[in-house]
Amino acid sequence: METRELRYFVAVAEELHFGRAAERLGIAQPPLSRTVMRLERRLGVKLLERSSRRVTLTPAGSVLLAEGRTILAALSAAVRRAREAAADEPRLILATKAGASGELLAKLLDAYAAEPGAVTVDLLLCESQQQQRLLRDGEADAALLHLPFDSVAGFDTETLCTEGQVAVLPAGHPLTVRPRLMTAEVAALPGLPQARWPGPDGSYPEGPGPEVRSLTQLLQMVALGRASVILPESVRANLRPDLATVPVVDAPPVTTVIAWPPHSRSRALAHLVRVATGR
Repeated sequence: METRELRYFVAVAEELHFGRAAERLGIAQPPLSRTVMRLERRLGVKLLERSSRRVTLTPAGSVLLAEGRTILAALSAAVRRAREAAADEPRLILATKAGASGELLAKLLDAYAAEPGAVTVDLLLCESQQQQRLLRDGEADAALLHLPFDSVAGFDTETLCTEGQVAVLPAGHPLTVRPRLMTAEVAALPGLPQARWPGPDGSYPEGPGPEVRSLTQLLQMVALGRASVILPESVRANLRPDLATVPVVDAPPVTTVIAWPPHSRSRALAHLVRVATGR
């Protein structure tokens, strides 16, 4: 299978329309159709069901779409890392959720910058669930992930810290005078539904709470009295004055890890991980 054939098929499978896929690829539609048909003959399976009205994926096509995305992402990552290896000034890209782990991140970057031979670390601030894709696509060398919320499947990891969780409420709310809360109490707060984060596929779970994608957006909704949320206790470090926190004693602990692709051979990344873990 040629990379070009796989790229053409993925475009059609994602668009489910040959015309839009051809436009996206910058080619004419007839050669695109011929390429996909040639790929089907070579594999000996039907990948697409075509009619005058629509294009749909067969079970085999669904499998090849998932695998093809992984292959193309790995290829793109390999190209980027090869170019970085040849660069005169090596750099590292660290992905993290905007607003999360601020104090930990600052200490890590300061400690690494003080090390002999440290390279420049560029921060890639992203929304929820983006770090894993950035790692797989080669757009980031490492990422800070938070268990049990983020998946670390397919990555190597080292634990940086574990902490409890707190309820974040509007300042002045009656429950802010309490020394502790339970998760059921926070979930049942009238008029303050818990905000909803997108899953790995970008879809939101059902519920009355507002949809959010970043910590900044979330805390704004809480301050406006539109939502409540349970977050790692480190959020207290730079909390805005119109918010307050109360420990949630039965919430599961949150573990922050540094994650990276298992095939990475970057000495600079290995050095960063050693500093992050205090080794």
